[in-house]
Amino acid sequence: MTVTREPPARASARRKAPPLELTDRALHERRLGWLLSAPAFILMLAVTAYPMANAVYLSTFSYRLTDPAGKEFVGLNNYLVVLTDPLWWEDVGTTALITLVTVSLELVIGFTLAMVMHKIIFGRRTVRTSILVPYGIITVVSAFAWRYAFALDSGFVNNWLGLGDFDWFGQRWSALVAICASEIWKTTPFIALLLLAGLAQVPGSLIEAAHVDGATFRQRLFKVIIPNMKAAIMVALLFRTLDAWRVFDNVFVMTAGASGTETLSFLAYRQNITRVALGVGSAVSVLLFLSVLLIAFIFIKGFKTDLGQVRGDRR
Repeated sequence: MTVTREPPARASARRKAPPLELTDRALHERRLGWLLSAPAFILMLAVTAYPMANAVYLSTFSYRLTDPAGKEFVGLNNYLVVLTDPLWWEDVGTTALITLVTVSLELVIGFTLAMVMHKIIFGRRTVRTSILVPYGIITVVSAFAWRYAFALDSGFVNNWLGLGDFDWFGQRWSALVAICASEIWKTTPFIALLLLAGLAQVPGSLIEAAHVDGATFRQRLFKVIIPNMKAAIMVALLFRTLDAWRVFDNVFVMTAGASGTETLSFLAYRQNITRVALGVGSAVSVLLFLSVLLIAFIFIKGFKTDLGQVRGDRR
């Protein structure tokens, strides 16, 4: 038996293939893309980078808006004040609880809805539209609707559950249940939409092969479908966790932070707007921003979430 050997010069050339040179048209299109995106990039930089830099600057001062003459540089003292205050850690716990409960339930319900939207044959458009309607409603409007639903005078929840004159917003845990219910109803379609895109990327041949081999629905779900849509699940969890960690609208409308339902975003709002303590409030805002960065870092580096797989760039 003879072996055909590739000439050394050709093999070396293939290993060291030079990078593809862009044509003049490709270079022109690349420059045009940068020029077209530059205004939006500069605008986004102006409306996001400057406020963040200003918040970092203000957080190093003892400064109340009602007493501009008393502005005094205190370095990192505002951060020490915030981090040693039990209220900060209580709000961290409340925010983490809302995030954990809502994201977990939304993932389960959203996956179920995604399966329904993916499998349904008749009335697919109607079903998909019906499922996605809550996500199209403004969060403040949704929060007011749920607030009225749980209210003593105008609500229907007590009548349905036979709870009489139970005050949902008068206690911490029941108020948190109402807030979580509003969050889950509003944003579950978002996760369902992302998971539906992930389901569409699962090769049908794999599911069919597993079915022919006698795999049950449970085995196909946990050994074929979910492993192949891991990237979509992680991206959905990342986006939704970041959003839930900054929850503000529902808390503001439904309880205004009362009954132990204050979150980190509401704490920053209360310090900056209600108390006009810009120094401490800016320190809270910066810490909240850093916590969001930490969550994003954990998801991307710790769980190796790959956004490129969701876009279909890599498999």
